[in-house]
Amino acid sequence: MATVSPLLSGSHPERRGLSFWMDRVIKELENVRSSTDVDAVHDLRVAIRRCRSVAAVMEEVDPDPAWPAMRKVARKLFRGLGALRDAQVMDEWVKKLVPETDPVRTYLHASFESNEPKLQENALRVAAKFDQKSWKRLERNLRQRSRLVPIGSLAAECLALERFERARELHAKALRSEKPKPWHALRIGLKRFRYTVESLLPEHYALWSDDLKRLQDILGEIHDLDVLAEAVKKSDFHETEESLKLWEEVIARARKERTGTYRQLTLGKTSLWNMWRSGLPTNGRVEAAALARLRATARAVDPHVRRTSQVSRVAVALFDAFKRADSGAAFTDATLHRVLLAAARLHGVGNAGAGKSPQKAARKLLLALPVPPGWSNDDWELLAMAVRYHRGTEPRAKDGSFSKLSAAQQDSVRALAGVLRLARALRKCGVLTGAGLRAEKSTDAIVLRVPGLGDDIGTAARLAAGKHLLEDYLRLPVIVKAIAKPEKVVHLVPRPVPELSVASD
Repeated sequence: MATVSPLLSGSHPERRGLSFWMDRVIKELENVRSSTDVDAVHDLRVAIRRCRSVAAVMEEVDPDPAWPAMRKVARKLFRGLGALRDAQVMDEWVKKLVPETDPVRTYLHASFESNEPKLQENALRVAAKFDQKSWKRLERNLRQRSRLVPIGSLAAECLALERFERARELHAKALRSEKPKPWHALRIGLKRFRYTVESLLPEHYALWSDDLKRLQDILGEIHDLDVLAEAVKKSDFHETEESLKLWEEVIARARKERTGTYRQLTLGKTSLWNMWRSGLPTNGRVEAAALARLRATARAVDPHVRRTSQVSRVAVALFDAFKRADSGAAFTDATLHRVLLAAARLHGVGNAGAGKSPQKAARKLLLALPVPPGWSNDDWELLAMAVRYHRGTEPRAKDGSFSKLSAAQQDSVRALAGVLRLARALRKCGVLTGAGLRAEKSTDAIVLRVPGLGDDIGTAARLAAGKHLLEDYLRLPVIVKAIAKPEKVVHLVPRPVPELSVASD
């Protein structure tokens, strides 16, 4: 598997994370207030776009309202600068494409020039209204929350992989069409991938930045030409059809050159898309990366991470014990094992929600998240259902969302949620680890032997409630028996006996 080669010892990629770009917005804002020239407007929009892109990525992990709040604060400023930026770029293209004597050029230039004062006035107005205090307050908050996804971590790789896969889908669609819309969508998708890598995977970005920027520039020029073509088409210039036709040909030729360059860089064995994909998780690392992203969500939302971790360890040990005992088909399914791992990590996310049914809120939260790489929609729905029923009322065949599942899916939910319920009950009984758990199946029952389990009325009552749903799936009673904790074996390493040297004659 190809990977990203580490940088040389002592060298460090330039780190430009969220805080850098949020501070940069304030600095570039002052520049725009002083002068609305082309570079100042462009630099401010780039800084805002980077902040908003990072926020969009982090919202997939962390549902904290500060992320959409940050995007909202910057939205009016970003859009207010957009019209001025478009006019400035179009004017540059007009000057670049044809000689000064061209009548259409003269007309378009005069049109852009006459509209610019009004656009500048609007840009200065939205710049003056920008809420800097809220922006700085959000920066302090989000600086901490962005640490939920450590730089260069598996969770960071997962988020970059998601952006990559989406951008590559847009790449495939654009290649099948010459229409502007798919190419514009590709441009946006590539930007999001680039900014995600820049923020979360600086070592990757140090190697890929030149190629990412080159493709982004090419797609940006294609978009500019499409906008200019539309402006020419809608202009009320009525001199000669030949002049307008000439412009259409010039724009089409310039666009074709850039789409040809893009295809040359992104098709075949040397495709840049293939190079970037080889540096992101593949095979087994995709699953590990997806679980890392889900753990980041658990850290963001779960107020009792330690308790959830204890239940998770017991739940995984229970699932494995039932598998070894050949207790049921669900426990031999590798996909369900993966779902159980994720559900165990995420079952506490609903505890932070207000209301009578935090587990319903947890299901809603999970279904709002993007499906992780390597997961199907059905598997993700199954996870959300397992979390929904890990406590509270047990699922019934007539329940709304549960009733829509097939009989096999309903059994899977019972098995997964049943394991989580029993794991929670065991934790309440003082079992904090799954070490030594054993299950034995007979024709009449499944005996579960648990090291260090107490023997009292309270324990019996908790276990009776906790194992009921699992018994419903297994169609056998589960008998939980306490066994002694295994004693720790201390291995004594004998000291070496010094050799005696024998002097020779």
